[in-house]
Order: sequence, then structure tokens, then C-alpha cells
Amino acid sequence: MRSHRSFSTPSHLAYKNALLEWSKSYDKIVWLDSNEHVNKYTSFDAILAIDGQTDKSKKCFKNTDEVIDFIDNENDWLFGYLSYDLKNEWEDLVSKNYDGLDFPEIHFFQPDKIITVKEKKITFLYLDSISDEIEKDYKEILEIVQSKEKKNTHFQSIRIKLRIHKDAYFEKIKRMLWHIHRGDIYEANFCQEFYSENTNIDPWETYRHLNMISTPPFATFLRLEDKYLLCASPERYLKKIDQMVVSQPIKGTSARGENEKEDEEFKIALQNDAKERAENIMITDLVRNDLSKSALKGSVTVEELCKVYTFEQVHQMISTVVSKVPKGKNPFELIKETFPMGSMTGAPKISAMKIIEELEETKRGLYSGAVGYFDPKGNFDFNVVIRSILYNASRKYVSFSVGSAITAKSDTEKEYQECLLKAKAMRSVLEQR
Repeated sequence: MRSHRSFSTPSHLAYKNALLEWSKSYDKIVWLDSNEHVNKYTSFDAILAIDGQTDKSKKCFKNTDEVIDFIDNENDWLFGYLSYDLKNEWEDLVSKNYDGLDFPEIHFFQPDKIITVKEKKITFLYLDSISDEIEKDYKEILEIVQSKEKKNTHFQSIRIKLRIHKDAYFEKIKRMLWHIHRGDIYEANFCQEFYSENTNIDPWETYRHLNMISTPPFATFLRLEDKYLLCASPERYLKKIDQMVVSQPIKGTSARGENEKEDEEFKIALQNDAKERAENIMITDLVRNDLSKSALKGSVTVEELCKVYTFEQVHQMISTVVSKVPKGKNPFELIKETFPMGSMTGAPKISAMKIIEELEETKRGLYSGAVGYFDPKGNFDFNVVIRSILYNASRKYVSFSVGSAITAKSDTEKEYQECLLKAKAMRSVLEQR
């Protein structure tokens, strides 16, 4: 059981900043921030989950069976992530590419402390056994809010290397197009890694900077002891609200303009781009098919098709697909039926993932996976891990990956430039301009 206590928050942003600063003393945290993006599927402005116990054996779950057992038998919160390579457990697939990050394939924990920010209110949801810490923790957070001290942060410039250079990229896309023209697939998301070795970064300050220049609706800061995810994702993978399931795949990207007129022209051009629309429609159809595995007959609906949304760095084409599932449907089964998300794989999904594995040079790991939570009622919300920096502090290894959807109409140079556009925010944060 959990104890609840709420306090008013006159300065919304100040409390969010203070919460993230306050979390530094904990080894296991998940921070989810909507960055003021509000729509009918928004549940929180921000939420922080912390595991602070020294004995974690009964509270952490490192395989799917343990997660399913917890959801079936416990009425409490569970926070964590699913890596892309769980596909190997659920399908006849393998991942043998290089992995410099070494994140576990799956990790969830039952938080001791959950703190939410919503509608000018901060709410503490603590396990009853530590409910006496709410007042103390609130005072510590309030002191950070009221502090006038300004940090002078020194950023180390980092040299970023490409795992796949341009000539090799062109050859790999040529091979991907051969598979498409042969009929093996009709779309696949091909990704490449940018990385830095023997590198130290400040994960909190790097995340703050990345979030500040991107302000995405599904931002995430995750710490798992020495491993960090700094995520500026614009994409929702899957959300369950009672019997409703929502997926919002992104396919179609355009740069922002230098001025208002040019920006609007770029937005309209993306909206009317036949190739970008075809990408989005193919993946939307794949998502419809995935959701139909559990949906009540006739309930799968496309609420929005190819709608262009504007973010700080790019314009994105997003579709919204919803369905209704039977009462009592196991929440984790919904994930197994739809994971990995179609926007990061291709169609047909299994064939695309096999070809992706052959052509890519690094194991995706948490990139292309999902971070989120299950609530006590079996509802859940997960993002897509894209536009993200991954960091293994023990290995001193920093990595981010980007990709684009390859179809029969793909122009290889344009696909390469799209990857560089998507890499811009992460690269600028790490290389410090």
C-alpha cells in the first residue's frame, strides 16, 4: 500500500528542475517529462520513480516472467524499460552485432518513492513503510526550488565517431533496396550509431541541455546504477487506459525553417510529400494489424492519419491508432503482440528485423526499445527510445543512434541527410557546438 500527500506548486518548472536535481543521490530512477505537451492522452506533467532500498532482490525484475507475475499478482506501480532485443525472446531472431553499452535486455522495479507533478500540484506516493520520509523529502526539494545558487557547468567537448561512414551507408542502403525490389520487405528502418570511447559526461547536465533544446513530449532520464538513458523522444509507443489502447507511430521528418515563412513551407511540403506519407501509412497499417491481435472486433480506428506536428528541432508526421481490448486482457500480452514498434522495424515486421540485423553494425539494445510504467490498475504508458544519448559510465562509452525508413522510392542521399538531421540535437549537446 502507498501513502499519498500533495502540495501546491506555484512554480511548475522550478519544481520539475528541483526534482531531477534531488534525485541525484539515488542509483535507480526513472523520470518522465511531457514538457508541457498536453492532449487527451496526457496523464502527468512529469513523474519521478525511485528505488532507494539496499536490498533490491524482491523489488527488481530482470526477465519477462517476473514482470508478468508482478502485474498479475500485485496492485502497485512498476517502472522500467524493454530493450529492442527482447524480439529475440519472442520471435525466432538473434542479435550478434557489437554492443558497447551492455544494458540488460529488460529491467523493471517497484519504486519506493513516486512523485508526480500535475496541474500545479506535486504528489508523493510512498510505500507505507517509508511514508514518514515524505515531509523530509518535500522540504529538501523545496530548498532546491528556493535556492538562488547558479551552477557554473563546464562541458567537455567530445569527439563523435561514426560507426558507418557515408560510402558504407550508401552500399548498405543499396542492399536494402535490393531486398525491397525483390519483394522480401516493402519498408525497413535502417539505423546507424554515433559514439565516443574513453569519455566522461555529466548525465544530468547533458540531459537538461538535450531536453532544453528539444522539449519533446516523451522525455526520459533513466539511471540504472552506472548506466544512463538521456532521452528526447517525440514518440509514444503504446498506452493502455482501461480497455482503450493507443499507439502513435512517427514516420516522416522535415527540418525547421530559418524563418516563419520558410518553416511553414517546410511543414506544408512534409504534409504533401508522397514518399513520406507512404512511409507513415505503411507503418500505420502495420500498427493496425498489431493492435487487431487483441482488439474487439471493429474497434481498431485511425484517429489521425499523417498529421504534422512541430517540435523544436524538426517537423514530424504522426498518426494515432486506437483500439478497444476485452476486459481482463493481460497488459504485458499487449506489449508482446506489438513489440518492437513498427516505426523502428518495418513491414513485414519479422522479415524487416532479419534484414536490419544483417546490415546494421551495432546491437540496438535500449535504442528502439521503450521506457515507461505499469500502474496498479494494469494501465501503462511507454515511449519509443529515439533521439537519445546512452551512457555506460563504467565503460566510459557514449552512444546515440539514428535511422530512417527505407522504401522503394528512397533517395539514398536524402535518407543520409535525414539521419544527420535527427542526430543534430544529440551531437550538438555532446560536442558543445
